[in-house]
Amino acid sequence: MNLMTESNGKVVSCVGEDRISNLPEHLIDSILERIPVQDTVRTSIISKSWRYRWTKLKAVVFDKDFSNKFAKNGAFGRNGFVRIINQVLFLHKGPILKFHLNIPNMVLDSFLEVDQWMSFLSRQGVTELPLAFEGFLNLEELFLKDIDFGASLSGAKVNLPQLKKLSLYWCTNVYNFNIKATKLQYLEVLTCPDAMLIQLLGSPCLFEVVIILQNRIQDYEQAEKTNLATIFSNLPTVRTFGIDSYFVKFLAAEKIPKLLPHPISSLKCLWLLFFQLGDLDLLHAALCLLRNSPNLESLHMYMLGMQVDPRVDVGPASNHLESPNCLDCTLDQLQTVEITYLEGSKPELLFIKLLLAHSPSLEKLTITTSGDLDAKKILAISKDVMRFPRASPKAEVIYLNPET
Repeated sequence: MNLMTESNGKVVSCVGEDRISNLPEHLIDSILERIPVQDTVRTSIISKSWRYRWTKLKAVVFDKDFSNKFAKNGAFGRNGFVRIINQVLFLHKGPILKFHLNIPNMVLDSFLEVDQWMSFLSRQGVTELPLAFEGFLNLEELFLKDIDFGASLSGAKVNLPQLKKLSLYWCTNVYNFNIKATKLQYLEVLTCPDAMLIQLLGSPCLFEVVIILQNRIQDYEQAEKTNLATIFSNLPTVRTFGIDSYFVKFLAAEKIPKLLPHPISSLKCLWLLFFQLGDLDLLHAALCLLRNSPNLESLHMYMLGMQVDPRVDVGPASNHLESPNCLDCTLDQLQTVEITYLEGSKPELLFIKLLLAHSPSLEKLTITTSGDLDAKKILAISKDVMRFPRASPKAEVIYLNPET
């Protein structure tokens, strides 16, 4: 406070102008966004107009300097990295449009805290989420469901050097998810038509891969063009491979070859999901995979019956299955076959006949019929199968009811 004397001798007070307190709100926000987050909290003591102003910032930044300062205190100790972030987010009011987080190389019991932060931000209207960290260096298993990766992730690489299992379920804009996981062993992609499969399949350690679309892939603009030859050229060590009919139909755009450039020698277990063998493209794909898998030991098939799409003309598929060179190889290592939801269509029965005739090591063929079939139809199927010649004298055929 300044004192001054008027000409009449009266002493009055003159409070100096508080320029900081009278700054426009947008300037205060601009200043707060440019200083470290730990300093923004301290601005509450400047004046009443600044008090808790930081709790309404639309941009929250925990940069590298913040990480380096608080990581040395551990995760949950006093002034620890996680504890400070939780406090800031707990006190924040209003929307957060931009969130910047640098995760230091530190040991956490789990990544539950990161999940909680992401859940919090999803309710705050966040539109920009920079990945300013080197990656989860110790993460071994990652399951992502219903995630929209968005354009803001484009070009950002996530390093997951210890990741062994990755599952992507019903995610969108997956082509923006640029990961580096050289030790990946298990990959499961369910209804993610825009996933960059060639990149995801680039791990030299992959031994189990399942790709299920459940929808026609041509409905999506960001689908990555590929084919069976390219898929398996990236899977030198695959032991278990699963694929559904929708992905096969997409691959069929590049034409299903009879022989691949190289046999899939490592493949032991094959899953063919929602297949309709009356569809010539799907039949060619099934035969191609059998023909090019010399060490295949087990085959699992889930049929998609004619009742789903009765418009399919089964004539060409049946004729192909009855041709002399339909499967011009022996499935020497095939020991078990499971076929589920069998309806007893002519292509299905001819396919079973083909398997029995070309599998000298077959031990067990398990058939589960469709729940829509009556007892008379099931009996007719069993009689047909019993008459088929078998290359293996020890092959056992087992019939299961849908309820079993």
